[in-house]
Amino acid sequence: MSELKRTLSLKDSISIVAGSMIGSGIFIVSSHIARISDSAILLIFVWILAGFITLLGALSYGELSSTIPHEGGQYIYLEKIFSRKVAFLYGWTLFLVIQTGTLAAVNIAMAKFLGLIFPFIDSSHKILSFGTYSLSNQQIFAILAVLFITFINSRGVKAGILTQNIFTVTKVLSIVGIIFCGIFFGFNFDILASNFSSINNSLEFNFDILKIISASVVGALFASITWNNVTFITSEIKNPKKNIKKALFIGTMLVISLYFILNMIYLSTLPLDLIKTSPEDIVVAQMMQNIFGSKGLIIIAVVIAISAFGCANGMILTGSRVYYKMAKERVFFRSLAYIDRKTKVPQNSLWLQCFWVCVLILWGNYTQLLDYVIYSSIIFYAITIFGIFKMRKIYTNVKDVYKVPNFVPITFVILAGFIVAGLTIFKPGYTVPGLFITFLGIPIYDLWKKHAKKTNV
Repeated sequence: MSELKRTLSLKDSISIVAGSMIGSGIFIVSSHIARISDSAILLIFVWILAGFITLLGALSYGELSSTIPHEGGQYIYLEKIFSRKVAFLYGWTLFLVIQTGTLAAVNIAMAKFLGLIFPFIDSSHKILSFGTYSLSNQQIFAILAVLFITFINSRGVKAGILTQNIFTVTKVLSIVGIIFCGIFFGFNFDILASNFSSINNSLEFNFDILKIISASVVGALFASITWNNVTFITSEIKNPKKNIKKALFIGTMLVISLYFILNMIYLSTLPLDLIKTSPEDIVVAQMMQNIFGSKGLIIIAVVIAISAFGCANGMILTGSRVYYKMAKERVFFRSLAYIDRKTKVPQNSLWLQCFWVCVLILWGNYTQLLDYVIYSSIIFYAITIFGIFKMRKIYTNVKDVYKVPNFVPITFVILAGFIVAGLTIFKPGYTVPGLFITFLGIPIYDLWKKHAKKTNV
């Protein structure tokens, strides 16, 4: 029996899905995609493709969560379908970079945009410098934000989910507000027509297009790929067999729809060249500044900071549950399995996660690590979803299971394979380091197993 309490409703679960997905990526990634593709059609196509892949993945995880409604989510799916070692490699990579690296990036983004309102938070204000290393006010603020959010979640799941719900609703309404501003104050039919009638939109399906799509879609995917976080907290969700699959579908559809509409607003208010050259890649800031002047920049700084805070809260809340599960199975620090009697949350797991996020923020090269692990992360998604077919043979007696049509996991695996192949061919620098980080977990796992056997003797 799990020591965690089932207190989260369907609405809470949807909030975790949507809130964890919407960070700062949607406000920044489009500029990068526009530069690579140099085409409005490809920009929109990449976001549609990323949304399609995300929805396929969410539907597939709906079946996984319905069949294996246990704590740990993707970690436990890999263990039950394949082996504990495969699951550990995922959990190891999640802790080392995927979850913590993303959290470092999100909290730095929060500090960065608040720096537009409060200049003393800016990265140019250095506290100390030692050789090539320097520590800025921006890093300190990001660390304080991580500590504060972790403290909130250490007080109990109710405190964490209340924070999540407030910030998810706030940032969804903020994005809707931005969309309305774009429609009623910034929409320009001539700009929209010019963007889509450009000579660069006369595309031919060839090797170069495949290269552009494979390089571009990664950024769009990772602006929304944390939809799986809700599965980490399965043991605290009421009726997980039904509620997780509903939360995955509703949450991802909400975010995918907002992302598509927001990109169309970009293209109907800004020429493609301005999207490509937006300062700091913040397309939405460029748009709002064009409409409202300097006041628009301040509004967007607040919106992105709120968005980043909500994303960080959802990821801190859920990620700690995976390390807790690993510790219970004696393949990670045993103390992480501790559940506080009063708050009923994995306190040690939360604070170790907090510590490592702070280390990555202080180190400063977390974004490079995150780039490296994109490759491994997509592979883990593909392996997990491919495992559905094996899972169906193992769990033949489970009743009331939600099943997706075969084309859903098959299409996801094919598209993931396309992305992995594209990165392997066009960005080999992503592949070897990412795989090295993952496979470094193999000897670590063996050491932990040996230690567990000795302590059991």
